[in-house]
Parts: sequence; structure tokens; C-alpha cells
Amino acid sequence: MSADRANPGPKVRAHQSGGRGTVRVPYPTQIRTTRVVACTEVTPHMLRLTLAGPEIAELHSHACDDHVGVVFPFEDGTRNDPVFNPDRQMLDWSAPAPPMRKYTIRRHDPAAGELDLDIVVHPGGLASDWASRVRPGDEAVLAGPPGSLAFAHTYAHYVVAIDTTALPALARWLDEGDWIEDQEVTVQVLIDHDHAAETGYPLRARRGVEITWLSRADGSHLADAVSEGDLGDRDPADVFLFAAGEAGDIKPLRRWAKASGIASLITGYWKRGAVELDHEDEGHADGEHEHDEHEEE
Repeated sequence: MSADRANPGPKVRAHQSGGRGTVRVPYPTQIRTTRVVACTEVTPHMLRLTLAGPEIAELHSHACDDHVGVVFPFEDGTRNDPVFNPDRQMLDWSAPAPPMRKYTIRRHDPAAGELDLDIVVHPGGLASDWASRVRPGDEAVLAGPPGSLAFAHTYAHYVVAIDTTALPALARWLDEGDWIEDQEVTVQVLIDHDHAAETGYPLRARRGVEITWLSRADGSHLADAVSEGDLGDRDPADVFLFAAGEAGDIKPLRRWAKASGIASLITGYWKRGAVELDHEDEGHADGEHEHDEHEEE
């Protein structure tokens, strides 16, 4: 295993502090059995599960968009979890593949051996139903994170266009964003939501960050709000767009970013009518990237 894969943190942090655009950094991928230690209602439509275990101290997560897969048993209660392959330093998955859903790591505390997952609650979802009934002491099997597509923290202005499934990524970015105020960066955040109660999701206040909530009751207005926004006299080369949410709603932003000459990371977390979606991403600063596996239910 390469030194970068064994210890990816320095490469991610070096890019964040001194790079431009995005960089893909693989992590050593493991399978871990953790325990649920707390279940908290963040909003009426989102639950936070705090997972703990000694192996979390060795888990790598260095960017706000990192995710893990929650691996579930089959309907009959049997399991076919992947197995770590020390030669490949990756997971081996045997058929039939177990059910899995992928979630952003809202908080990672290696010293405490804990991480938080915020899970959107909706009827009929595999992970949603599990999160609604799970209790402290129950097991949670985690796969990953497989790696990061990290974006640089070297731009003067950021546009963040998301829906509520990407709130954990935004919240972690703001929590860890002392650099935003230190560098006097400005950030325009636009958030699509389906329910008024979702606007109560806690986000850390940062100087220079302006947040606007957009109702999706009559359809998404997220892409229009971004493309019609005024960037003023800012140099497009010093603006970065992070967009994440429903794939169709954010798709127009790919063309807008490219036409505007703005570097971007644009990621489809989910798609209407699809049970699971591979996380689609593009980084216009350094060309298109292969599809990353990341979906939120």
C-alpha cells in the first residue's frame, strides 16, 4: 500500500490549504463493527446516530464530503459482510452483495472513537426504517470511507448549493471552517428544503457566510437561484461551487459552472425514483472525475 493511501490526511490537508480545484485521495478501506451509543432527533425529518468503537480511532476522514456505507443484513437476518483483503488493502465483496446505504460523516472524533451520521427519515427507506428503530447498544457495521474528493480552501468566494441530504456535509465544513473567517472568505449558501421544519437544522454561524433557504414545494429553484445570483465583480477564477443533492435538480449547474469558468464539485446524492444512486461528481478545475460511490437515501 502506498504511503499516501496508508496516511492520506497530509495530502488532503495540503490540497485544502494550498491547492486549487479538487483532488481524489484514496483511503485505506476497512470494515468495522461499531455500537450505537446515542440517537438524537436533529429535526422532525432527520435523526442523528452516534456510533462508537475502538476501530473508529483508526478511521480516516479528512474532508466534509467523506462517507461510510452502513452494511445491513438480508431480510432473513443473515449477513454477507465484505472482508478486508490485506494484500489489496481493500474490501472483498462476495455475491450476493449485502444491502448497503452510504452516508456523510457528520462528525468524526478519533480521540473519542466516535462518529455521527445524520439520516433523513422518510417512509419505506431501508436505512431510514433502521435508524427509526435502532437503540443504544445495537450494532452498526460500517464499510469505508473509500476516499475523498477534496476541494481546495483557497478561493475568495464559495457558492454552496445543496438540498437537505447534504446538510451534514455543509455543517461539518462550517464546524471545521476557522479558515473561512481567518482568510475573510465569503460564502453564499442556498438550501432546497421540502418541509419548513428542516430549516431548523443547526448550522454554525460564520462571519462572511450568508444562508438562504428555498422551498421545494412547487419544484426546485436551486439551479435558477444560483445561475441568477450576482457574483459582482469577482474573478470567476477565484470562485468555487459545491453543489450536492437530488441529481436532476443540480444537473443544470454543471453547464453553468463550465460556462462561467468556475471550478466546482457537483455531486448527485440521490435521484427521484431510484433506490440507490452512485455519487456523481465533476470538478471543473481539473477536469471531469470518475463517478464516486456515495449516495444518501
